[in-house]
Amino acid sequence: MTRIKELYINKIVPELKEQFELKNKYMVPHVEKIILNMGLGVDGTDNKIIKICEEDLAKITGQKPVITKFRKSISNFKTRKGSQAGLKVTLRKGKMYEFIDRLVNIALPRIKDFRGLSDKGFDKFGNYSFGIKEHIIFPEVNFDKVDKIRGLDISIVIKSINAEQSLQLLRKLNFPFKTKGVN
Repeated sequence: MTRIKELYINKIVPELKEQFELKNKYMVPHVEKIILNMGLGVDGTDNKIIKICEEDLAKITGQKPVITKFRKSISNFKTRKGSQAGLKVTLRKGKMYEFIDRLVNIALPRIKDFRGLSDKGFDKFGNYSFGIKEHIIFPEVNFDKVDKIRGLDISIVIKSINAEQSLQLLRKLNFPFKTKGVN
């Protein structure tokens, strides 16, 4: 069992159960999956670049990404139906908890001038989404072999009643959110 999952089961579940006055441990909010998305844009037509991005995302997540395709052609965006749009990885169970551990403790502190994550990234269901401008913050990616720095979109799907419960769960998992009143 990973360190974060052990922390969640032994410490966070009882605390959240008491804080929100829930009847049993199954009502406590929990992370279901994490989805990482890397859009390629113009580089989607070049197979060599797709291969490099695929390797980088595989190193970051520990599993092979899926190549996403455009669903319909849009002339203003210069997209064709069926052409490659980007890469996507869905993490669940053990790999998900390992990724949370690496993201919170290693990757996010390596961002230059990092002041914390915004707490405005929650949707009405309590899922949290945010973007990273540089995929090289992960130590698995070799900085010398990267041809172009790319961004990542990370969506954390949380099963909870509302966004406040999701926020408290992520705070207990040591996500660095911005604090109000501190510059």
